[in-house]
Order: sequence, then C-alpha cells, then structure tokens
Amino acid sequence: MPDPGRRPDAKRVLVVGAGFSGAVIARELAEDGHLVTVQDERPHAAGNCHTHTDPATGIMIHAYGPHIFHTSNETVWAYVNRFARMMPFRHRVKATAGGRVYSLPVNLHTINQLFGTTMGPAEARAHIVALCRMDIEDPQSFEEQALRFVGDRIYRTFFYGYTRKQWDVEPSQLPASILKRLPVRFSYDDSYFDHVHQAMPRDGYTALVQRILDAPGIDLRLGARFDGPVPGADHVVYTGPLDRYFGFDLGRLRYRSLRFERFEADGDAQGTAVMNYCDQDVPYTRIAEHRHFSPWAAHDGPSVCFREYSIDCGPRDIPYYPMRLLGDKKLLSAYVARAEAAGGVTFAGRMGTYAYLDMDVAIARALETADRIRTAWQQGRKPPVFAHAP
Repeated sequence: MPDPGRRPDAKRVLVVGAGFSGAVIARELAEDGHLVTVQDERPHAAGNCHTHTDPATGIMIHAYGPHIFHTSNETVWAYVNRFARMMPFRHRVKATAGGRVYSLPVNLHTINQLFGTTMGPAEARAHIVALCRMDIEDPQSFEEQALRFVGDRIYRTFFYGYTRKQWDVEPSQLPASILKRLPVRFSYDDSYFDHVHQAMPRDGYTALVQRILDAPGIDLRLGARFDGPVPGADHVVYTGPLDRYFGFDLGRLRYRSLRFERFEADGDAQGTAVMNYCDQDVPYTRIAEHRHFSPWAAHDGPSVCFREYSIDCGPRDIPYYPMRLLGDKKLLSAYVARAEAAGGVTFAGRMGTYAYLDMDVAIARALETADRIRTAWQQGRKPPVFAHAP
C-alpha cells in the first residue's frame, strides 16, 4: 500500500477496478487524505471504456465497443472537464431493416420512410397512437411495452430481431424495464441522445481515467489480479463482478458479452459511426466505424470497422449487460445478503451492483459512494456495503 505520510488517521483503501467507478472513488478518497491502492487485472485503465490509437491507421479505437459521453448532470460534466478536453459530438445512428436504411431513434423521418407517407408531426402522432395496443394497460414484458407504445409494425421492423439477437431470449420473456421508454420523436431530430452535454474526450477515455488516477496517495497497479483483501487494508472498494468476489459459490449471475470482428475498408465505409442491423437473419447487431467517433481528426487512409456480435457470457468472456431476469434477481438477492454479512467491503460500479450504468451515472454514483464512505469514517461508522441498491 502507498504511504506518502498523509494525514495521521488516513485509511488504507484497496480499490479493485480501474474503470470510471473505481478511479473516481479512489481520487475522492485520496484527495481527502487517505492512502489508496488501485489494482486492475487488465494492462490498461478505463475498463470497458478503454481507447487506444490504432498504430496502422492512427484512428482512435474504442476497444470494447463505442462509448459516447452524454449527460445533463452539471456536477458530472464539470468533473470530466477537469481531466479531459471534451469535444462536442452528436451521436447519430442508422438502421438497416428489410433492405432499407432508416434513422434511429424512431423520428418523423423514420415514420414517413416506413409507412411511405409525408405526414407532419400531428398526423404522425395520431397515426402511431392508432397503431398502439391500448388494451395493454400495464406492460410486463419488453414486447408488451413496445406494442403498447409503438404498435406491431415499428416493433417488428426495428426492435424484435435486434432484441432477439442482443439477448438470445424472446422479447416476450424480457422485463418491460429493459425498454423503460421508447424514444419516438415527432420531429426530424435524429440525435440519438437528448442530454444537454454530448461529447468525446479528445485524447480518449483511457487518458481521461489515467488523469483521474494521477494524484498523490494513489498507487495504480495494472495487470494485478484480485485474489482477496490484502493485509493492511482498512477497507476494500470492489467494482468487479459481485458473484466473483465470492468465488461464484452460489452460482453465476448471467450477463451477455460481445464479440468483435474487425475489418478495414478504403476510405469511409458506411458514412456513419454506427449502423444497426435489425433483421434477425443478420448475425451481428451492428457495425461501428471508429473514424466517425473523432470527427475533429483527419482520417484520409483506411477505415477501421467492427462487426458486433452478442454472445452468452462464459467464464472467460467479459461481462457487458446484466440479464436481470427472474432467476438472476433471485440469485442477486442471495449475493446481496452474502455481501451484507461479509463486512469490510463496499461494492460499486456496474458489475459490483449488477446493473447497466451509463458513464455519467457511474461517475455520479461513484462520487456519492465516496462521500458516503468519507462520511461514515468521519462519524465513526462502518462504510456502506452498497451505496446504491443493486
């Protein structure tokens, strides 16, 4: 553990995981005068947000799939701007379905394309309402949620096949919460997100996270596997998979993982950063062309693209999306009870709480978690096992 001779009552903290959650918590505790070791089994910081410059093309690559920073949280926005030059970036997604290309999320252009019409906003809204399954008053499944809010035609065209590939489960078996809201716009606004701030770090996410971790009192150890609390640590902040902390002894929580297939093309391959493939007979869910994630840079040579396949998460795969079906929630409850009884550890981040979190939410929660740990120590209490309920 690092020992730069900080405050006399400094706690020695081990943070497992050098992604956004672990890095922000580590920085906050170090700035408060505590001694923090951050370790990650990967050879780089930033977790699944890791970016690197492709040596052959000079293109910034999002190694684990596209990550676009978007938030309306002013505290979070100010925080990331401390550590990176954030470049404005509007994410626009296209979708190939039935041999045609559409704009996503569903907007007025999409509606008119799909139905071969020239409707205005009011007419399109009335048209969609007429297609909705209003008899589904309390949607319980993904499919019911979609049918209730957009009707069968839009659901079958854009959501059914893509969702079936993404989760390898019939949408009728997925909870409605996965589709919390359907962004349908009755205008020609095709921005994928509607947050106030939308941007990319000019130097990439890994540089951003490394700057967060570059502080007195933080000892960063990459390529270091976590095998249990180390002697001398007063507290552990664990952002890895919750079930892995306990050796999977109650069973494995289910995740979906991703497989990427790289290919190069001469010049601009698809004219957009992300093209979704909604038809079920196309095996991949989308193609990302990474030159479009840094439009401020000149890319005159070959383009780097990745086909993205959704797969079951095996023991050696990287977990991406928690399943959170009925059986998973039951097992999660058992692990939460196990964690509450363990003591000496705070579980945080998307894997530590078995939740899918956007980057801004992960940062906001990390700031809150660090504050709750700090407050607990100030008041002579034990830090929370979970600052946010899984």
